[in-house]
Amino acid sequence: MSHRSDPDLLLGPMLRHVDDTSASIWVETARSGTVEVRCGEETCRAPTFGAHGHHYALVEVTGLEVGSVYPYSVHLDGERAWPRDDGFPDSMITTIDPAKKPRLAFGSCRTSIPHDAAGNRSHGVDAMRAYALNMASPEHGPWPDLMLFLGDQVYADSTSVQMREFIRSRRDIRDEPGAELKDFEEYAHLYRLAWSDPANRWLLSTLPSAMIFDDHDIRDDWNSSLSWKQDMEQRSWWHERIVAGLGSYWIYQHLGNLSPEGRAADPLWQRIKAHTGPEELDITADLDRFAERVDDAPEEYRFSYCRDWDTVRLIVVDSRAARSLDAEARALLDPPESAWLDEHMQGGLHHLLVATSLPFLLPMGLHHVEAWNEVYSSGQRGPARAWLGERLRRAVDLEHWAAFQKSFQDVARWATEVADGKRGPAPQSVTFLSGDVHFSYVSEVERETGSRIIQAVCSPIRNPLPRLMRYFAAALALGPAVPFGAWMARTSHVPDPPFRWDGILGPWFDNNLALLEDTEDGLVISWVTGVVEHQDHLHPRLETVEVAAIEPREG
Repeated sequence: MSHRSDPDLLLGPMLRHVDDTSASIWVETARSGTVEVRCGEETCRAPTFGAHGHHYALVEVTGLEVGSVYPYSVHLDGERAWPRDDGFPDSMITTIDPAKKPRLAFGSCRTSIPHDAAGNRSHGVDAMRAYALNMASPEHGPWPDLMLFLGDQVYADSTSVQMREFIRSRRDIRDEPGAELKDFEEYAHLYRLAWSDPANRWLLSTLPSAMIFDDHDIRDDWNSSLSWKQDMEQRSWWHERIVAGLGSYWIYQHLGNLSPEGRAADPLWQRIKAHTGPEELDITADLDRFAERVDDAPEEYRFSYCRDWDTVRLIVVDSRAARSLDAEARALLDPPESAWLDEHMQGGLHHLLVATSLPFLLPMGLHHVEAWNEVYSSGQRGPARAWLGERLRRAVDLEHWAAFQKSFQDVARWATEVADGKRGPAPQSVTFLSGDVHFSYVSEVERETGSRIIQAVCSPIRNPLPRLMRYFAAALALGPAVPFGAWMARTSHVPDPPFRWDGILGPWFDNNLALLEDTEDGLVISWVTGVVEHQDHLHPRLETVEVAAIEPREG
């Protein structure tokens, strides 16, 4: 079937939140208008809204049947804009079947680099694109229910040649912030680079996606410490950057994370839905005020969210914007965020999945080093050591859960309570899903009874570590680093972790995408990567890197 290619559809359609009877379709258009989604017997529509000269719509498709598959098309002012004549199958909406065990894909850290030989040589094969090509073929495997992106969807501080060309077309790149992003317009272009490849665009039109940010969506080490935040606020360009970063995140990523009920409670979405005038609503001022407020008072807004299937709960945790950085109350999660996570960490399911961009359980050697560094950086050992600790923290990214010991100890206690059946019937597993560190691994807490507590990491999708850094990461993941790190932590009187954990798989450093499935025998997690054959860089083959079978504990 041949379809017209409509230049008015700049990005999307992206299939975002899907439940048993409804779906959310997000688009960016080149002009204002009315966006229609035609799906089965249903035609649902929404007017575009504007922000910083761009036009967006999120169409809520309702009235669908449980566990059903629907092809759909997108129209702008009555003219078909999607699907396109590009060789990919028609886009589909698949509603949730509560009787079906869920399956999801996850990963993090994906740079927007061309998929040619040069791009693959510098950044490796895009594992997401290899997966998209595999799923477009007749021999594809089962479809996931969700694609979960765990941070660094875009790199605002480490830009590609293509992004730098766009920046140069607008301003002198020699002026601050140089080759980094400056404003909303540059964020909009970066998202277009990230999501325009035809294979990935088709995949995201058919596979529901959920997202959470990490530091590079804004800037490396974002909110790593109060000192870092104060230093950034002294820079003349930072206010515009953080406002653009958080505002664009709300539009491009967060809005589609929300369920219909979650959107209905969101003040910005209420403003959009309440608009009835003939002219397109421009939310620029509201969006900028929202972003400023989130940066100044993160406890007033929650980016975390929760998804429930019949037997599985997925909690997606904001471990960046929700931080409390004051020395007297330093925490990875501020009090409202912490209370929300505490409330949602419950048993009574087959599996509790806690998704956080930063690994909750780092390799133990690195965990001890980060805990030690938090004490040094706090000033408890004097100003000279505080200065050294802060420099070290920023240089090698010592700002994961282990570097926020109060939050780590709290979440470790809640996870143990769930696993011990103190928060409802114990599940088969409490599994943390993470990215960020640019290598993949699986660790497990040492326990003889109760649920298994697992850490599974998939990173990067496309941004591999330099070879020298791989040796450093591998050393921290192996046994000799553990006693040395533990000694460093003891010298600073850091509280011992409430449990021990060991690596059971990894580390490995391929560009990866992970596939998780709830089966009768427990969780099965596979890591897949793209492999170029016969110099055909545009059509990589999908290959399995590793498989972890998380069987329930006997008895």
